[in-house]
Order: sequence, then structure tokens, then C-alpha cells
Amino acid sequence: MEIIIGFVIAFAIAITGVGAGTVTAPVLMLFLGLEPAVAVGTALGFSTIVKIPAGASYWLKGRVDKKYLLLMMAGGVPGVILGSLMLGHMAADKKLKLAVLTVVGIIVLLSALMNIILMWKRISIHNTEKLAKFIPVVTFFIGIEVGFSSAGAGALGTLLLLYATPLFACNVIGTDIAFGLALSAVGGSLHFGMGNIDLPMMAKLVTGGLVGSFLGSHTANRVPAKPLRVALLAWLVFIGSQLLYRGLTGS
Repeated sequence: MEIIIGFVIAFAIAITGVGAGTVTAPVLMLFLGLEPAVAVGTALGFSTIVKIPAGASYWLKGRVDKKYLLLMMAGGVPGVILGSLMLGHMAADKKLKLAVLTVVGIIVLLSALMNIILMWKRISIHNTEKLAKFIPVVTFFIGIEVGFSSAGAGALGTLLLLYATPLFACNVIGTDIAFGLALSAVGGSLHFGMGNIDLPMMAKLVTGGLVGSFLGSHTANRVPAKPLRVALLAWLVFIGSQLLYRGLTGS
């Protein structure tokens, strides 16, 4: 089952571009019954591995802007450390687990809505350096979100780069993938140290995920991505709502 789930998630990500962290943790919580902290840690580990091929490809093609990547990491890395530690502390308290479910549900909903905005609205690019100084501040909060829920680096990082830098679209994508990979690696390592990664399950997810990522990247140009992305985002809205409902009601 886990191999199939990893395959489907990675295949969908390769075609639609929706982030691995946004999709994986909710699935692990709702359908495989993992505790929130373990689900997030496992999702971050899975996300790290499946993003490596894409990150390496963009890096080798020169589509990762090192200047802006360093600015993003200056805030994002401390943020993901703080977010991971916060989740590890909260998950130890049974009462706080419901709060974690609520927050993760809200983050998944917001991430889905951000992706919808990016897809439907034509974002105007502001060719200015004035906003660049705020990048570490914004990515600090993105990092907290990623460490706490594994979601958010994709949509929010892309939106930030579009508005705060003069980068072309391909460089925005490459830089954000590298940023998301770095945050996943740092957050996943911390969660591993806290015992919040189910290694046997992650291994099965990765086994299916690498195959799904490979097939998805080779069929992306033959499959209409927009309808699939709409369906996936609608599904994420439903999943986020379910997490929010369980967190608020305790059911």
C-alpha cells in the first residue's frame, strides 16, 4: 500500500508541480494513521529524496540563483529548525495533538489556495531589489511552517520569488525547488533525531516515489496538467478540511 501511495504522490507531483510536503503528511495522517509528528517527519524525509533528481537537474542547468537561494536559506533554515522543535514538543502532549491537526489542516488549506491563486491569476513580476531584503524575514515564517507541517515551501516560496526578485520563471522554479529541498533535508534530519520518522514506511514510499517521479517527468508533456492539478488541489482542500474538522472536534 505504501509503495502505491508513494508512486501516486510522486507521479502527481511530477505532472502538476504541487509540493510533496503538502500532499504526503495529510495522507499519512488520515489514511495510514500516523501520529502528526511522525507523519510530518516521514513526509519531510520522503520529500527530500524525491526532490533530489529535480533539484540536481535545475542546478546543473544553471537555473538555481545562488544569491537568492542563500537569502531564502538565511531565514528558512532557522525557521524550519524552530518549527520542527515546536512540533516535536507539542506532539508529546496528547491534548496538543488536536491543536497540531488543526494547524496542519489550516496550512494545507492555505497552501492549496495559494496554488490555486498561482494557477489562475497572472502574477505580475516586480523587477526591484527593494523587496529582496525582506526575503529572509518571510522565509523564516515559511521555514516554521515547513518544520511544523511539511507544507508551504512550494507555493509560498514561488510567490515570494515572483514578487521580490527579477528572476525568470524557470529560475524561480529551480531556486524554489532547491530551497524546498534544503528545508526538507534540515527538517527531516531534526525529526529523525527526535524519532519522528517511520523509516520502514518512508523506504516503501520512496521506492514507489522514485518510480512515480521518473514516469511522471517523462509523461508530463503528454498529459494535460491543468485538469489534474485542479483535481489534486480540490482533493487537498477536502483533506485539509478533514484535518481541521478532526482537530476541532477531536473525532
